[in-house]
Amino acid sequence: MNLATAFALSAEKNSTKTALFWGEHEYSYGRLLDQSRWLARQLRRDFNVQPGDRVGIWLRNCPEYVPALFGVLEAGAVVAPINNFLKPDEVSYILADGGIDVLITDSAMAESLPALAAARPSLRFLHVEQIALAQPVSPDDFTPAPRRESDLAVILYTSGTTGRPKGAMLSHGNLLHNVESCRQVLQAVSFDRFVVLLPMFHSFMLCVGILLPLIIGGSIVLVKSLHPPKSILHEIVARQATLLPAIPQLFRALANAPIPPNLPLRLCVSGAAPLPVEVLREFNAKYPLPLLEGYGLSEASPVVSINPIQGPWKEGSIGKPIPDVEVSVQNEAGEHLPDGAIGEICVRGGNVMLGYWNQPEETAKVLRHGWLLTGDVGYRDADGYYFITDRKKDMLLVNGINVYPRELEEVIYQFPGVKEAAVVGVPDPRKGEHPVAFVVANDGVAIDERALLHFVRGKVADYKVPRRVHFLASLPRNATGKILKTELRQRLR
Repeated sequence: MNLATAFALSAEKNSTKTALFWGEHEYSYGRLLDQSRWLARQLRRDFNVQPGDRVGIWLRNCPEYVPALFGVLEAGAVVAPINNFLKPDEVSYILADGGIDVLITDSAMAESLPALAAARPSLRFLHVEQIALAQPVSPDDFTPAPRRESDLAVILYTSGTTGRPKGAMLSHGNLLHNVESCRQVLQAVSFDRFVVLLPMFHSFMLCVGILLPLIIGGSIVLVKSLHPPKSILHEIVARQATLLPAIPQLFRALANAPIPPNLPLRLCVSGAAPLPVEVLREFNAKYPLPLLEGYGLSEASPVVSINPIQGPWKEGSIGKPIPDVEVSVQNEAGEHLPDGAIGEICVRGGNVMLGYWNQPEETAKVLRHGWLLTGDVGYRDADGYYFITDRKKDMLLVNGINVYPRELEEVIYQFPGVKEAAVVGVPDPRKGEHPVAFVVANDGVAIDERALLHFVRGKVADYKVPRRVHFLASLPRNATGKILKTELRQRLR
């Protein structure tokens, strides 16, 4: 079994059923399967894509994302979903690192494509608009590539503390394992319709928003517009959606929106970022359905734990491990700590990645005796519920997407006149967190804040750009020269 065959079995069984809703349009399972196989044939025939080759997908949310995903897998290739908010320099690094010579994209990205082609001359583009014109492919005209569960299926690029993205390698088995665990813990059935409004490149949506519903024969309600929040609720009612996976910021917005009559939702799941207790309380006070906080990371395919549907639901807790996944709290020596003791959250199971693409040293840092070291610090209570208290890394979560200060600092250092730079995160009621920069200028140099931010905006995705820049005479450091970011955060309070 692999992801492509799992989808094909579901699609053949439910060929006339609507698999995806998009505004006024409906896409049947049969149509998506035909488009997937057409794309797989194009990749094999016209682009000479071989099993194991990496193919990038750089798209905004659209119905064609589904056949793009499964078409690459049908061809036996490896999918590299790329964050559609990234700038050409950031995308070019991923293409080079992953050895990606074919990129599936669309007209919305057109102005960035010449820069990508210039940086990687071997790169060829397959425009997703062609998928809409796809015709059914006969079995005699295309044979799916045989892939095993142990074969690499997806590379999810996640920023590293060095400032360069790392590719988490997920096998077919990793993702099938996570899909099955999520099916059980969410009690998902073919009747369910999953709302997809987060970016489809995100690991949370890849597993819970795309793979899970389509493999179990459910449906996807792909939301076109997120503003205002009441339009989301209108879409949910119109399409009778039953399950809403999203981020805390969305649930905060919904808590302040009028409730429509006959809301069909049976379950909401919050992931990708910590769920503030006040948001949980506001939502629970207004909506007669459970909002369950979960936890995961790309390296775990991604779901690790969730508060159980049947309860109890503990405020501030990431819940209990999902089926067939183990979680433990360990110290630096790898010793398992007792309940209540704070240490690093570690994960073991069939969902844990194969490693980082072409980075054995980085892989060795996070995989220890079969356990994935998450970099998150927390504890387990006496009832088996886990709580995260801090992060070992300096990572920020902006709208549920990872942002690493080191990456921004390296960009800021490129601006003329910058002597030192440090970036920290501060709480943001709308986005979860936002970055703030502290900069020291060279002696006698006056740096214009707007010019600096304009420079940064040209190098990184907009959501990564610091909200403010504070200029200091020097950065606070400890005796060994390490910048004291805790002190910088305190200055912002």
